[in-house]
Amino acid sequence: MKKLALIVLLSTAILLAACGPAATATPAPTAVPPTATQPPATATAVPATATAAPRTLTVFAAASLTGSFGEIGKAFEAANPGVTVTFNFAGTQALATQLTQGAKADVFASANHTYMDNMVTANLVAAGYKDFVTNVLEVILPANNPANIQTLQDLAKPGLKLVLEDKSVPAGAYSLTILGNMSKDPAYGSDFSSKVLANVVSNETDVKQVVAKVQLGEADAGIVYITDAIAAPTLKTIVIPTNYNVVAKYPIAALTNARSPTWPQPSWPTFFHRMGRLS
Repeated sequence: MKKLALIVLLSTAILLAACGPAATATPAPTAVPPTATQPPATATAVPATATAAPRTLTVFAAASLTGSFGEIGKAFEAANPGVTVTFNFAGTQALATQLTQGAKADVFASANHTYMDNMVTANLVAAGYKDFVTNVLEVILPANNPANIQTLQDLAKPGLKLVLEDKSVPAGAYSLTILGNMSKDPAYGSDFSSKVLANVVSNETDVKQVVAKVQLGEADAGIVYITDAIAAPTLKTIVIPTNYNVVAKYPIAALTNARSPTWPQPSWPTFFHRMGRLS
């Protein structure tokens, strides 16, 4: 049910990108964490148009959306014969660089507002953008937990091997914010962040790389989105309390530099409304 809830939320993405007004970001009325539940929704095909020529919808999306967007793409293709959905999943910073350097895509889904705002400034966003889902972060550990990490305080133990995302990656920036928030609490101490960061053995280009290193036992711990932790059920986790955590808002937009500029955008709202809507 958790996985379905995230799929339903993400299904609203292209609807918001395609029909949002020309403006700056307008958060969805009640964006909810990806772990919340919602009623199942049934995919319904978009009414056939006059022509059924093969079409491709190209989506550039943050790496943390890989699993859910992959399933949405399959559902879209099944309900719309002749349509192929292609994805480019990577760190948000890498995707934004590709797009500003001329790469073509129909949709961009970012893991933060910073890179989407840069896209707006570069006149690459067609009609404003919308937040379509939120995420939070947590600590992941190898299944055998060789460093015997039991609490968040243990992340500061000397000699521990910690892997984070680079600070240019949204998840990496969020992790630094979280550590800074914890350092303001006397329970952790003002030097907590510096002690933890002294244990960092690598800074990765996206959350998937962090997950992979922890799974392979190349690190004792990592900090990733909760959705990535859910997608790797063999890993152990430590929850980061709300008062320290960061709520990551994911915006999405249709792009001016589209691969399929004649794509019938009015059909997107029809499909995604039928897949499910934000309450």
